[in-house]
Parts: sequence; C-alpha cells; structure tokens
Amino acid sequence: MVQLIVGKKGKGKTKQVLDMVNKEVKSASGNIVYLDKNLSHMYELNNKIRLINVADYAVGNPDEFVGFIRGIISQDNDLEQMYFDSFLKIACLEGSDRIEEIVQKLDSISETYHFKIIASVSLDNSELAESLKSKVIVSL
Repeated sequence: MVQLIVGKKGKGKTKQVLDMVNKEVKSASGNIVYLDKNLSHMYELNNKIRLINVADYAVGNPDEFVGFIRGIISQDNDLEQMYFDSFLKIACLEGSDRIEEIVQKLDSISETYHFKIIASVSLDNSELAESLKSKVIVSL
C-alpha cells in the first residue's frame, strides 16, 4: 500500500514524515527504511531506521528507481515500512507525467511483498491524478 503526504514545497511535509516514522519505529515488528535525497535528516531519525541517501546510487530515471526499490526488498525479508522524503526528486519524477504509473508499480510491489510505503510529494492535492487522491493521508 502506498500512502501520500502532499503539499507544495515548504509546507512541512518532511516534518510530518519524520514524526510519523519516529512514532512508527516504536511499535514496528519489522524493519523500516527511509529514503531521502541527502543525509541532512540523519540525526532526526531514530537509529533503528535505515537511512538511504538515494543520491549515492546514481538513480537516473523512474524505472531505475523502481529497480532500486526492488533491490532493497530483495535484501530485507523483514521489511515492514518504507518512507520516501522528496519522492518526486528521488524517483526522478519532477515535471514528469509518469507519477501515476510509478505509484501504481510501487503499490503493486508493496502489496506483493507486504510492506507499506509512505511518500511525501511536492504537489498540491488538486494537482494529483484522480486515481492517486484516495492514497493521500495528509494534505498540507
């Protein structure tokens, strides 16, 4: 299942994601992975959360991002949750018309392997495709 936290840049999405992941780690029975565009939030995350700086892996397009996610899954049988901060940037989807397609692929992957994805998206709720609006859990 993919859930979205949406809002324009600077509205507080990252704080929402950080608060959510730090709360969830207390009751999680599996592993939690946090993907970001850099390591600037390293000290704001509980040390039980695996932080991955996507920029270190030269992900160049949305298909590579999906492959990158599959690689993480293949190495972690206890994966329970994944958090994507700056989803459009780390998935190379800024200005793309493939957002809906990639979210659907990720949704399928998360259902197949039984883990949850929470992603922050720098778009207003009104800019989302209709099929994605039901996935919004926070709109700022």
